[in-house]
Amino acid sequence: MDILLLIVGLGLILAGANFLTDGSAAVAQRLRVPEFIIGLTIVAVGTSTPELVVSVLSAIAGKSDVAIGNVVGSNIFNVFVILGICALIRPLPLTRSTIRRDIPIGMVVSLLLFVLASDALLHLGPTDRLGRGDGILMLILYIALMWYTIRAAGRTEETSAEGAKAPMAAWLAAVMIVGGLAGLVFGGELFLDSATALARQLGVSESVIAITLVAGGTSLPELASSVVSLVKGKADMALGNVIGSNIANILLILGLSATINPLTMGGITTTDLAVVILTSLLLFLTAFTFRRRAVDRWEGVIFLVIYALYIWQLVR
Repeated sequence: MDILLLIVGLGLILAGANFLTDGSAAVAQRLRVPEFIIGLTIVAVGTSTPELVVSVLSAIAGKSDVAIGNVVGSNIFNVFVILGICALIRPLPLTRSTIRRDIPIGMVVSLLLFVLASDALLHLGPTDRLGRGDGILMLILYIALMWYTIRAAGRTEETSAEGAKAPMAAWLAAVMIVGGLAGLVFGGELFLDSATALARQLGVSESVIAITLVAGGTSLPELASSVVSLVKGKADMALGNVIGSNIANILLILGLSATINPLTMGGITTTDLAVVILTSLLLFLTAFTFRRRAVDRWEGVIFLVIYALYIWQLVR
């Protein structure tokens, strides 16, 4: 029964995220917000909305393991599973800007999470935790990064009024926003309660459930959008979606969660945080294998094998 409720809750989250994103984008379009800004903000954050809802609700409920484990597991899943599957379908070319800017930023953000959350390891405090100060710092960095990205995109964006789609009716946009929020809240509560109950039934910790089942479920929007982008011949969008989502997961989602309620690491270890760093490092190294700047099929297989081994050592 708990598995069924878990699936229903996840379905409500995914549907709610889709409605909220479409409705918000329609409102922004009516307000004549440039499309590239809509894409960089509303649509980009939209795919991370399930992680946002689950982690924030977990933080409010005092379930730090789930809040942090969801983000850590999602970031690992995004690179090793999503990019692994995409690479098997079609090799993913890496552009110069991705190698020099996007992947390094993701690596720095992962290192920042490791430093901020390793208080005991670095002798900065008695327990490993993310305090409100850490959360506020991450939110400030995310806002600064978005500002820089929007300014950089604005300098290269070419606008054209021709071919623009007619904006959605205002009442329909409002209904989608309200319905999307309702789906996110009710679905998030149902998903979280079901995941907690399932963890108790299976006799495993909430952190393991969060890193595996919860993280995989909330990463479904990224998986779907990345595969669709790749099939349509837009490999750079598939890669950018994963990197952007991972950055938003740490700076925005964990930042907001820790600001609402300080998070203790609990069952999330420094090894788990190190694996998050490893994802960025291995993705960066794929640019220099066999003189080909791409994530090739054999590298996709390696990503999937590493993920399987990581999950195996968690649940054994």
